[in-house]
Amino acid sequence: MKSAVETLNPTRVRLTVEVPFEELKDSLDAAYKKINQQVTVKGFRKGKIPARVIDQRFGRGAVLEEAVNDALPKFYTEAVNEAEVNPLGQPEVDITELKDGELLAFTAEVDIRPAIEIPDYSGIEITVDAVEVTDEDVEKSVQQLRERFASTNPVERAAAEGDVVTIDLEAKVDGEVLPDGVAEGVSYTIGSGELLDGIDEAVTGLEAGGEATFTSQLKGGSAEGKDAEVSVKVTAVAARELPELDDDFAQMASEFDTLDELKADSRKRLENMKQFDQATQAQERVLDELLKLAEVPIPEKLLEDEINTRKHNLEHHQLGQMGLTLEKYLEIQGKTEEEFLAETKEQAEKGIKTQFVLDELVNKEKLNVSQEELTEHLMRRAASSGMSPDQFAQAVVEGGQVPMLVGEVARGKALAVVVEAAKVVDTNGETVDLEDDEDEAATDAVEAAAGETEADEKNEA
Repeated sequence: MKSAVETLNPTRVRLTVEVPFEELKDSLDAAYKKINQQVTVKGFRKGKIPARVIDQRFGRGAVLEEAVNDALPKFYTEAVNEAEVNPLGQPEVDITELKDGELLAFTAEVDIRPAIEIPDYSGIEITVDAVEVTDEDVEKSVQQLRERFASTNPVERAAAEGDVVTIDLEAKVDGEVLPDGVAEGVSYTIGSGELLDGIDEAVTGLEAGGEATFTSQLKGGSAEGKDAEVSVKVTAVAARELPELDDDFAQMASEFDTLDELKADSRKRLENMKQFDQATQAQERVLDELLKLAEVPIPEKLLEDEINTRKHNLEHHQLGQMGLTLEKYLEIQGKTEEEFLAETKEQAEKGIKTQFVLDELVNKEKLNVSQEELTEHLMRRAASSGMSPDQFAQAVVEGGQVPMLVGEVARGKALAVVVEAAKVVDTNGETVDLEDDEDEAATDAVEAAAGETEADEKNEA
């Protein structure tokens, strides 16, 4: 076999391949065998029809077509390996010559990963938020814990903010009660904002048995987005009582003996959270600076597919689960479709550039992913997906997504290399040490920027 490669542009090549006919022998034998199993000729047992009879009855052309279709993937792969290119997706193949007994010639155009020069990233400097936990932050955290241990007791008085009321609701649109507009015995905390706009004002001041009517735009259901006349009846009022903030509360709500110990632990946990947020912020900003330095041509077809994939996932998965259409989502966001598509294109370009640059860095630095690192990443992904590690691992294996997870971890390690070389200071001018959170936060930053782009899947094609 002879092959040559022609660079059409930085992201696309044309392979020209010539195959001597004798190299088609195995595929021709397989073609005759396959046809033998599919057809019946009087006077011959099934599977025992001579090749000359198949040629006479069904035509040599049918056999050649079957043989060429069988052989093309093998010859294409050999040509790709010989040319040392990294194809993305499926090629566009054109058979230019097929001479029975002499020659098979074809061309294959395919998108490729562009050659990328990793820029000098040693001079990257970024600023991140300082890790500061105030007394107010600690008090807020303890108060949230206190709220979780609140109790409710029935009261015979008018409802006020913070009270829990039991209510019956009825919604009408154009004077007609909606089929899904009636609810009874709903428990609602006044001021929580968890129900309809206007509900707080309507029930505040009502005692058990009191009724009110208000107008509100429905957030879901059969009349979503329409203004409805809502009747509400309060059937019970209960006051929330918070436990005293003392050592007894600390012992009830935690493993600590004193309130001071509980507050100290809250401060430490808030510091850890802010440190991780700081590390993630650093990774994201370093990545942005790295991408500014790198020249990365993007295959047009890959970009188009990535935009369509992101749009489809948003429209049919994320919004679908919330019961929203794309049109309604854009209305809520205050965006036009043109603005949405421009943002999606920008995100897709960043995702592809992130993968290309970090994958090149993985190769340059010869970074490997250990089984321990992959397992740790799998556990984190499982936790965020709400699945058990075993369920998530099974889904990953069955979906052929192990290479994708390996790629995520490897890119995270590559970004960590860049961050280690960068100068990171906080808003107080202090140098930031990210060593403890570096790899984990880097993987998160890479996932946020790249997502599960088409480049991952197409590189495996």
